[in-house]
Amino acid sequence: PSAFAALVGLSFSGAIGLTFLMLGCALEYYGVYWPLFVLIFYFICPIPHFIARRVSDDSDAASSACRELAYFFTTGIVVSAFGFPIILARVEAIKWGACGLVLAGNAVIFLTILGFFLVFGRGDDFSWEQW
Repeated sequence: PSAFAALVGLSFSGAIGLTFLMLGCALEYYGVYWPLFVLIFYFICPIPHFIARRVSDDSDAASSACRELAYFFTTGIVVSAFGFPIILARVEAIKWGACGLVLAGNAVIFLTILGFFLVFGRGDDFSWEQW
């Protein structure tokens, strides 16, 4: 029951984040779809974590170089996702209001991804690895 509630909450927050992203693109005042390239960052964000979990066999170690490198790459991906709409607004490819909506969507989506790994990444009987 708790995992089901967490899954429903995470899907709801993901929908809210994507709504912010779509509003930043599709509102008639903004009308430019360049910020949709942020979706690429959403998809590649968990990849370093997946690779680090697959490569590092000893999960008992407090810190491993592979896991730290995965954190570094993930941080770079997240910072790039926040920087991309700011650059687009700075070169006037999008309006600043659209940039604000995309940044709000980024915050919600990345917190949703973090919540997913915190809830389902524990490795217990109900984890994301079963899906």
